[in-house]
Amino acid sequence: MTGGAGFEDAAPTDTPALRALADSGMEFDVTVHGPVRSLEEAAEERGVDPRQILKTIVVRRGEDDFLFVLVPGDRQISWPKLREHLGVSRLSMPDKEIAREVTGYERGTITPFGASLSPRGTAWPVIADALIVSREGPVSIGGGAHGVAASVHPAQLVEVLDATVADVTEPLG
Repeated sequence: MTGGAGFEDAAPTDTPALRALADSGMEFDVTVHGPVRSLEEAAEERGVDPRQILKTIVVRRGEDDFLFVLVPGDRQISWPKLREHLGVSRLSMPDKEIAREVTGYERGTITPFGASLSPRGTAWPVIADALIVSREGPVSIGGGAHGVAASVHPAQLVEVLDATVADVTEPLG
């Protein structure tokens, strides 16, 4: 585990996400840091480039029909691309209360690892933007609590999550 001095006590290191990561058999390194106010601060604390941080976005296709989209930190979802990929005309993002209810995580800590299951008892689908696997080096994904992250190899992440890789993002702004 890596992280700044004293922060190990500030953030939990036994989260459902980290337990699910351990159970997956995937190799990962945990980073624990203090509070951050931006993705750029999180990247600095984790010792990675902002593009290496993965944002896990909860997307709603319909009633009780959610999925995760993994987005590089320097990108945002392209809603037209995502709608086209999924073959739907409408998508939305749940508000923070619904997101917490359906994932078990607060916004800013959401990760596919250890998240609540769908009402059907299955894991939600995961879409990983194509840039995640084309870039060099590890990526940093949320560890299920503020100030907790896991660095993983992107190809292994996609494999373990059985994620669909697709071009679903665009540059920020």
